[in-house]
Amino acid sequence: MISIVVPAHNEGSVIARTLSQWVTALASEEVDVVVVCNGCMDDTAAVARGFEPTLRVVESEIASKTHALNLGDQMSSGFPRIYVDADILISIDAIRALAKRLAQGDVLAVAPTADINLTGCSWMIRKYYDIRSRLPSSREGIGWSGVYALSEAGRRRFGKFPDVTADDTYVRLQFGMNERETLPDVTSTVFPPRTWLQLIAIRTRAYRGTFDLARRFPDLQKNMGEANDSRLLALLSKPRLWLGLVIYCLVNIIARYRATRGLRSGAHLWHRDETSRTALSTDLLK
Repeated sequence: MISIVVPAHNEGSVIARTLSQWVTALASEEVDVVVVCNGCMDDTAAVARGFEPTLRVVESEIASKTHALNLGDQMSSGFPRIYVDADILISIDAIRALAKRLAQGDVLAVAPTADINLTGCSWMIRKYYDIRSRLPSSREGIGWSGVYALSEAGRRRFGKFPDVTADDTYVRLQFGMNERETLPDVTSTVFPPRTWLQLIAIRTRAYRGTFDLARRFPDLQKNMGEANDSRLLALLSKPRLWLGLVIYCLVNIIARYRATRGLRSGAHLWHRDETSRTALSTDLLK
């Protein structure tokens, strides 16, 4: 049986959107889903319980994604084990495709390709993601798609999830390039920030997570994959992309600076984007 773990913190506005994609499989017991509501102060648990008894809902007072992932693991026994962010859309057919790929046995971790939904985004956000889509990092599903799937052997690669911000990057770095794969024909829908300031905040969190991993787990850096630098330089040869390049670089320069400053000061802020959680939930299910 396929096990799915969904960590959810104050996701009452979107959790039904995610879970409703799997209703048929839930009813047939094809998948075992555990929703771990962690530190919620809204109706996330109540909404998720609307899908019972075909899934299980666990509540924790600790607002921590990695703690939620560990609780979900404790409650789950099936493989492959698929971890899905609560604000992501992924169909049951995509879930099946991830499981089928892992069943072949030659890779230990797989992920879908991120389909970035830019509905309602400002033009600057669109320019940013246009550049990002041209870079090697965009081809890494573990870290960008909000979903990753591990075989039983893959899950044994590490113990409990450590207390890190970038859990998906931590998981990706457990595997070499020949052990992980992003499936180009399998997608998950990702809803990026709708505003410039929220994008900077999210990128700051991403850099903070990456810097923290490099400091705490230096041996894993060998699995980082291809860097974006050379491709960014190549894009400079296309004048029509210059505005997007300026926006992309400016966002990341600001984010890197803020992440570095935060590390030096010892401040730890979890930047969460709310703009992508408010407007699109019901339309996508019609």
